[in-house]
Amino acid sequence: MFITNPEIENYIRKLTVVEDEVLLEMEKLGHKLNFPIVDRLVGKFLYLITKIKSPKLVVELGSGFGYSGYWFAKALSNGKVILSDYKEENINKAKQFFKMGNLINKAEFYVGDALKIAKQYKDIDILFIDHEKSRYLEAIQTLEDNLADNALVIADNVLWDGKVLDENPDKQTRRIKEFTEYMFNNKNFETCIVPIRDGVLLARKV
Repeated sequence: MFITNPEIENYIRKLTVVEDEVLLEMEKLGHKLNFPIVDRLVGKFLYLITKIKSPKLVVELGSGFGYSGYWFAKALSNGKVILSDYKEENINKAKQFFKMGNLINKAEFYVGDALKIAKQYKDIDILFIDHEKSRYLEAIQTLEDNLADNALVIADNVLWDGKVLDENPDKQTRRIKEFTEYMFNNKNFETCIVPIRDGVLLARKV
């Protein structure tokens, strides 16, 4: 199911020009491997949010080979982004791309369970959730106390190809809906969904 009219999405994509050669290489790799990166529309959204927020610490859950993390790093002035993935191969590729883009000093890279890695950090200014969809709710419940005041929580794929509308959703879809409903009903957060790509949840810790 298309979340937005594909012609509208193509129109926005044509407007979203990417001149960074490293990002273009990452997009090519994503296409070649059929790897689920956030795409440039969400990437530019993350970049602008980061520019506005000026965070000291961005923590990603599920970084793949670093596409979204690269967008965060490009926007950082004095902060750092923490990348994590359970596959060493992905993290090694991410390091290579960050070196190519001269952003290696703005990032830390870890292989392993994203929640265990993220739990080590306090005062997280931006938490980006894009790992196993079934663990989204666990992620925010585990890391809520690690968030700084006015921290932003961003979660990708919350519309899940429109499956959130299914009357009898599968287990993964139910988990995504549980997370989304938790965020909207939690008085500690102000939450909205931006319906670009596969749906991006944006919340501010009150």
